Amino acid sequence: MVSTAHSPTGTLPASCPAVPSPATLYESRVRHVRTAGRRYRLDHRTYYWFVDVDRLPRVARPLRPLAGFSARDHFDGRGPTIRAALDRFLIRQDAAVPDGPVLMLTQARVLGYVFNPLTVYWCHDADGSLACVVAEVHNTYGGRHAYLLGPDAAAGATADKAFYVSPFFPVAGRYRMRLPVPGDRLDLTVQLDLDGARAFTATVKGTPRPGTSRALAAAALRHPLAPLVAALAIRFHGIRLYLRGLPVVPRTCHQPQEGMK
Repeated sequence: MVSTAHSPTGTLPASCPAVPSPATLYESRVRHVRTAGRRYRLDHRTYYWFVDVDRLPRVARPLRPLAGFSARDHFDGRGPTIRAALDRFLIRQDAAVPDGPVLMLTQARVLGYVFNPLTVYWCHDADGSLACVVAEVHNTYGGRHAYLLGPDAAAGATADKAFYVSPFFPVAGRYRMRLPVPGDRLDLTVQLDLDGARAFTATVKGTPRPGTSRALAAAALRHPLAPLVAALAIRFHGIRLYLRGLPVVPRTCHQPQEGMK
């Protein structure tokens, strides 16, 4: 069985969106649409975990290689726990550390490999209100950057792009993010506005499944080596765009932000 110390649902205030016990798997469709210059679409299916960072799932021993959660895969990789790393990031951003549950949408490490283009943290206060949202972005070069957003990110928030992700876009422009807390469905949108026009849109849509051992085994069979497949797909489509003549923007050295050092 997949279990936690106790159900996240039972720990959340009534006003806080509940996580189906003991954790949730979202069967998901990820779509990237480039609209600047050469139009292009990437579309693939995968699955995400939605968990309470303080009560991470304990996966049955035979399935543990399919679902690893480690602090080394988030923020600067040196926190004793994911929650501790998040708290340190918030403190260094002069943001209050939430005293309620933190819900995380992410992909787990599978057979020793993980690649998380986007991990989202919904940070709640003790009264159940949403205090802030953190969107942590990883690129295929091993870099990481986190964007601190207000609670309005659930309906829509903006942030200046500050991190090199695609080799075909500069570190410029402005993100528009709509990151509602997952519930009966997962429905996230990240858009990049560049030079006054929409340049790129990424969406993640999914349906929930209880995070049981059976559901995990089924998801792993439907999407074998999901993190590796996602990383390879991004590289494959990048090569296709390059061969089609799309110019590459040189990668600059990324200066770690406060809380990511």
